[in-house]
Amino acid sequence: MPVDPGRGVAVDAVDFGPALAALNAARSVTVLCHVQPDADTIGSGLALALVLHRRGVPVWVSFAEPAELPATMRTLPGVQHLVPPADVPAEVDLLVSVDCGSAGRLGALADRLAGARTTVVFDHHRSNTRFGTINVIDASAESTTSLIARLLDSWQEPIDAEVAHCLYAGLVTDTGSFRWVRPGTHHLAERLLATGIDGAEITRSLMDTHPFGWLPMLSRVLGSARLEPQAGGGTGLVYAIVRREDVDGVRSEEVESVVDIVRTTSEAGVAAVFKESRTIPDRWTVSLRSRDSAPGAQDGVDVATVATSLGGGGHRFAAGYTTHGTSESVVAALLAELG
Repeated sequence: MPVDPGRGVAVDAVDFGPALAALNAARSVTVLCHVQPDADTIGSGLALALVLHRRGVPVWVSFAEPAELPATMRTLPGVQHLVPPADVPAEVDLLVSVDCGSAGRLGALADRLAGARTTVVFDHHRSNTRFGTINVIDASAESTTSLIARLLDSWQEPIDAEVAHCLYAGLVTDTGSFRWVRPGTHHLAERLLATGIDGAEITRSLMDTHPFGWLPMLSRVLGSARLEPQAGGGTGLVYAIVRREDVDGVRSEEVESVVDIVRTTSEAGVAAVFKESRTIPDRWTVSLRSRDSAPGAQDGVDVATVATSLGGGGHRFAAGYTTHGTSESVVAALLAELG
């Protein structure tokens, strides 16, 4: 197994050669992030944009929805490269997808794939469908930003403070403030922090800051929580339902944070939050989380498999999908899949 000289630890073998050749040859680049973007997809996209810009390559970064970047990410360096979906060129030398497990995660911007001479997919989701011309996938990576860090090393592009800020944002959020790590995660964090970025403030603004409206929303949603102790063969499921009327005036990132509270329930090994679409009747996005019963037990439910069966994907302990129906029917479908 090769050793990453920047981190001093063994890493999975990933061939960056074809992707680097495409990046070096590109005269124009579009970088697409997934819908309902988190800091991993945005951080990866902006880090690439900053490097491409300093190399003199025109670059556009975008995501299909929502209409605006979540407020928690608006201080990330490189946001000047973000453009609305309508401003993404129909044709481009190179289209890069970051942190997207499938073309469907690009939403309405998936139609830009056809206008790209070459497409490169950078991702760390095991369920990735490899929809690019070139696919750089490492399912063992803790975040897509950590994969981009290795790409930049292979490219011999320096990671300055602005790029490090973007990479750290994805690393700290996708590891849950370093709850879910692998050998080398802390080495990478130390390296990024050594550029002078304020890790504590980056983490606070991304993960520990909410408007007051979050509190009454949380009160309403947690009141819907239910425990199904026999689900998953006795593993247990806890779930909550976020209805359209619960989120009036609340940002999308506040809604996404609910699952991190629901999953703390000790009596359930699986947690789910069903979020009703604000605009499309009977459409739900579902966030799943799971955990082992004890340190080293390795008996946690693989929610990526569950989500894939229901039309989504993700990681073993964190996944999601989109579905349609009544609240009762979508809950029943998950219970049936868990068994």
